[in-house]
Amino acid sequence: MKDAGASQQYAALPWRQAPGFEILLITSRETRRWVIPKGWPMPGHSAAESAAQEAYEEAGVRGEMSAQAIGHYGYRKRLRGGAKKRFRVDVFAMEVTEVLDQWPEAHERARQWLSPAEAAIRVDEPELAVLIRAFAGDRLGQALPGPTWLQAIWQQVKALLRLLGLR
Repeated sequence: MKDAGASQQYAALPWRQAPGFEILLITSRETRRWVIPKGWPMPGHSAAESAAQEAYEEAGVRGEMSAQAIGHYGYRKRLRGGAKKRFRVDVFAMEVTEVLDQWPEAHERARQWLSPAEAAIRVDEPELAVLIRAFAGDRLGQALPGPTWLQAIWQQVKALLRLLGLR
């Protein structure tokens, strides 16, 4: 069900099998948090195509996109002026086939390949962490261990700090 009050974004969850299963995270431009490539719908492009374009621009990767979203997550962002806005992000899996040395936002972001468990710990959004674990578990044919109680608490603290505009 769509959240009628939320702004829509689309994201790619880049992954590869090399030799272990890995997820690619990038840093956000302003806060340097670990995130997945995401952005606004692009006129004339499908949701998956929009997500693929963001993966190219923000992470320097190309690959095969899932036709359907593998899930979604929400977040709130404090805008300039103090207002808070809700976002819904539909996520599409991208099996990476090409990693570029040069890409549009290379000078603005870092990227890192991580195990699914480590990627889930590094992201701030609890729903995104759950989505990463579920996707990786499905691909690997086994459930991934959930976060430790300390990791779960830290993830909630990060989300709260972000909501308050302190992170």
